[in-house]
Amino acid sequence: MNLNDFKSGHYKQQFRYKSFYPSTINHSWVWDEPKINVLLENATQALGELNAFSFIVPDVDIFIHMHILKEANSSSRIEGTQTTINEVLMDKEDISPGKRDDWQEVQNYVKAVNYAVGQLEKLPLSNRLLKDTHAVLMEGVRGGRKYPGEFRISQNWLGGSNLSDAVYIPPHHEDVPALMSDLEQFWHNEEIEIPHLVKIAISHYQFETIHPFLDGNGRIGRLLITLYLVSNNLLAKPTLYLSDFLEKHRPSYYDALSRVRESNDLIHWIKFFLNAVITTSRKGKNTFKGILELKEKVENKIIILGRKVQNARRLLHLLYRKPVVTSSEISDFLEMTIKSTYDLIKDLQRMNILREFTGKKRNRVYIFKEYMDLF
Repeated sequence: MNLNDFKSGHYKQQFRYKSFYPSTINHSWVWDEPKINVLLENATQALGELNAFSFIVPDVDIFIHMHILKEANSSSRIEGTQTTINEVLMDKEDISPGKRDDWQEVQNYVKAVNYAVGQLEKLPLSNRLLKDTHAVLMEGVRGGRKYPGEFRISQNWLGGSNLSDAVYIPPHHEDVPALMSDLEQFWHNEEIEIPHLVKIAISHYQFETIHPFLDGNGRIGRLLITLYLVSNNLLAKPTLYLSDFLEKHRPSYYDALSRVRESNDLIHWIKFFLNAVITTSRKGKNTFKGILELKEKVENKIIILGRKVQNARRLLHLLYRKPVVTSSEISDFLEMTIKSTYDLIKDLQRMNILREFTGKKRNRVYIFKEYMDLF
């Protein structure tokens, strides 16, 4: 099908409302729009350059953990949570009670990402994997009673207070299994010869249009992008997360998805998506470059610590994964006395590696700010 001829779907009359039934997508796609080709070339190049850092950065999984934390926070913020990246890195008891629900939702997203990526090592991308990941995402949080791990069996809607004033009403729940089956077949149909970045752009639109879960569709749909790229070997590691870009351009993101449904303008959505990949890949590449430069800079600083160098290196290993820590966490991790821990902390404070940012005399929290700034 030529993208210019695409018809997004039609409305089906239900009891007192109409739901949108999207056209199926498991078929070939072609286009006459030259701009897509140019953006596709740039996106593929940028993604390849980002992927290269998975092979050249030592202990890259440590730094990917911070990418996942940022993605979890940004993706959750799109859905309305108010947790900051600093708070995400803190322990639950250090979070004000009024923000702990938001904090837990972000932590669940981190667990969901790690679970899904781990499962890809032994399972293909599938609806079963998305359901299992959804169960992890929704465990013990708001929306946790809305059939976690299962496609919905009732009607949902976006915007408005109910079905009568909803901005968008997805397909009826009885249509969801067939539509999601078509989407899954599209992922694995090797007879469809289109670039993977276009394929996942179409897939993300389709997933969000189907809205197969009662809650958590935005977060699972955005995670789907990374899972698809990893499962198809465009990424060796899960290093690309678009939620930061999508949060910053939230109105344009929602508008691009809506334009497909309202005006059949799939071309506009694909352009928007490819621009997101280009911008995010370049930003991720610069972050990894900054990490390598910072590692060398910090290593040169701590070399003067003599016998403390080994413990300083071990502490940095912790800080690259968790750049907001308490003195007790450091003491436990290094298996050192409190006095020795504070001596080492003071050394890193003098070098401007660590900063205490609570102003407290007890229960102090320290931040590896220069590293945090990279994210």
